[in-house]
Amino acid sequence: MNISEKVVLVTGGANGIGRALSLKFLKEGSRVAVVDMSDKAIKDMQEITKDYKGKISFHQCDITDYEKVKSLPEEVIKFHGQIDGIVNNAGIIQPFIKVKDLEMSKVKKVFDVNFYGTYYMVNAFLPYLSKRPEASITNVSSMGGFLPVPGQTIYGASKAAVKLFTEGLYAELRGSNLHVTLILPGAIETNITKNSGVELNIPKDKGQPKHKMTSPHKAAEIIIGGIKKDKFRVRVGMDSKIMDYFYRLLPKQATHTIAKQMADLL
Repeated sequence: MNISEKVVLVTGGANGIGRALSLKFLKEGSRVAVVDMSDKAIKDMQEITKDYKGKISFHQCDITDYEKVKSLPEEVIKFHGQIDGIVNNAGIIQPFIKVKDLEMSKVKKVFDVNFYGTYYMVNAFLPYLSKRPEASITNVSSMGGFLPVPGQTIYGASKAAVKLFTEGLYAELRGSNLHVTLILPGAIETNITKNSGVELNIPKDKGQPKHKMTSPHKAAEIIIGGIKKDKFRVRVGMDSKIMDYFYRLLPKQATHTIAKQMADLL
């Protein structure tokens, strides 16, 4: 999809990958609707994008609130005059603990944000996007959505749900004016742990992660590149690419490898 002069909405658009996406869309000539639930993040983003006044709008919204989400399309269209694409980027992780120790409230919250939030957005915007000559829906899943990660089992299940939901949506909309793209990021340098209210108990002798994480800026470049090419599936980061191949070829061995790497967090 040619994104120049298109109106694109980004959830979680004032933080992490979402912020990088919003800024990259603006630089590529798009108009952007930023959806975020953090008042502080929105205020920070307003300051950063003050030179783009008139091309960017801000919508404070909890995407787990379906009634609020249903009002977003009209809000965006009132400001921009149209809506051409949505990027469902907002998401949270769970505490790094085993399923048996995870509180039901945490399970529900992870699914409410990651899966139902994505579904609510698609459900609300699909009728409007279907009327455009060309439009796109981009859903951010995770490497954890195709590879089991101990200590993030519920998070992975929610992202696996996003993955299959997106793939099913692609199949249903195939041949229409609507392009559907699935994003599978690996480890990205963001504040998702802090924003999810999760603490990491990494032993001091273990130091920093051995593998370099992908920067939000680079992730945004890859994601938007995939949207422009109408790709079905976009893997972000070398870790996502390697583990995708490894898991499909040797699923049991890949599972053991990840389990060993995660052992210090459980």
